[in-house]
Amino acid sequence: MSDAWLNKINWSDDGLIPVIAQEVDTGKVLMFAWMNRDGLKLTVEKKEAVYWSRSRKKLWHKGEESGHTQKIKAIYLDCDEDVLLLVVEQTGGIACHTGRHHCFFQKLEDGEWVISDPVIKDPEYIYAK
Repeated sequence: MSDAWLNKINWSDDGLIPVIAQEVDTGKVLMFAWMNRDGLKLTVEKKEAVYWSRSRKKLWHKGEESGHTQKIKAIYLDCDEDVLLLVVEQTGGIACHTGRHHCFFQKLEDGEWVISDPVIKDPEYIYAK
């Protein structure tokens, strides 16, 4: 496959694109992350999400440490061609490094952030080395 499809994307000045991961069965938004060209190419090749870590300045295959990979079911590009939506099957039911099903577990209620979702598995067990 040619890389021409990558040129349609409006990459940011630092070569990244924001990515939303959505669960295939429930439609729930699991997480937000970034990808660069190499990450997107690997995502398509592996059929599993490979993101760019801005803090670590490197690619990370989602689940490489935890085993909670994201199997790609579909990839969509938005109308402005500057945001990706990954429709994924979340292995193990945990997408967040905090051990929760998804990353959006802090809900604003009456001017305060309230934890709205429980920890499914203690991160110390997920990332034990």
